[in-house]
Amino acid sequence: MQTSERTLDAPDLVDDYYLNLLDWGSSNVLSIALGSTVYLWDASDGNTSELVTVDEEMGPVTSVKWAPDGRHIAVGLNNSEVQLWDSTSNRLLRTLKGGHGSRVGALDWNNHILTTGGMDGQIINNDVRVRSHIVETYQGHHQEVCGLKWSASGSQLASGGNDNLLHIWDRSMASSNSPTQYLHRMEDHTAAVKALAWCPFQGNLLATGGGGGDRTIKFWNTHTGACLNSIDTGSQVCALLWNKKERELLSSHGFTQNQLTLWKYPSMVKIAELTGHTSRVLFMAQSPDGCTVASAAGDETLRFWNVFGTPEVSKPAPKTVEPFAHLNRIR
Repeated sequence: MQTSERTLDAPDLVDDYYLNLLDWGSSNVLSIALGSTVYLWDASDGNTSELVTVDEEMGPVTSVKWAPDGRHIAVGLNNSEVQLWDSTSNRLLRTLKGGHGSRVGALDWNNHILTTGGMDGQIINNDVRVRSHIVETYQGHHQEVCGLKWSASGSQLASGGNDNLLHIWDRSMASSNSPTQYLHRMEDHTAAVKALAWCPFQGNLLATGGGGGDRTIKFWNTHTGACLNSIDTGSQVCALLWNKKERELLSSHGFTQNQLTLWKYPSMVKIAELTGHTSRVLFMAQSPDGCTVASAAGDETLRFWNVFGTPEVSKPAPKTVEPFAHLNRIR
């Protein structure tokens, strides 16, 4: 429990708190951006393939996010563009341009809507099915947007920024004609808000984590905007993940211990400290079965932790597509 099950090298991982460079898709494939290249690691067979290396003037890659289908993936770039890729055919489907003025460090999907957050403070809803993809904009942040998470129902969006602000946006209030106003603005954090995690067993409960000058995990009722609890963790909070089966929350941290901490909810008693990374644990992603967590850190390693128990079903789920069978650029 205390040590990682597996460690992979992650050379050239950009050590930047504001980016989102790791995601685990529903097809059990992990994507990680290392410098200007996006790699795919198939968790079912351990094979690694290269999805794309972007040109120097476009990169580095600043964010990756799988679509719900586990086949398509969005790649945010330093030059303000977002690419949409089909991972099974290794094909660039389209490039979303014109929305942001600088790098796109945060992405999340709500069905066919890809929401993008930029260093320009803009949040944009892009309908990837239509030519004029920008359908709504959310204005409230005045510095880089570094966290974006849609609720499970798709009705509320949480956004965190380098301006120490947390916003809750209501999808039903979205307007295509003018910038949409936030439902709630929370100003309680005293550093950048990157770590966002919607609770799987209570739809209006959101956990958020603050950066180095804040160090707290806070819990919110997103219907009312009330802060329900605040815990000082003692170090920068980089990422948060809920256990899908038990009432537990996992946090990853920076200076000084660079650890992952497992908490019991709602008491916030520490259950375990997972150590091994030697610099801040910037990114976390959860396997589709909810059991395994991948963490990537500034020490250029990717570690896997069997932190949330073992899968209930031992037999593998049937695959709809044979992933990456035709790829020969194995790294």
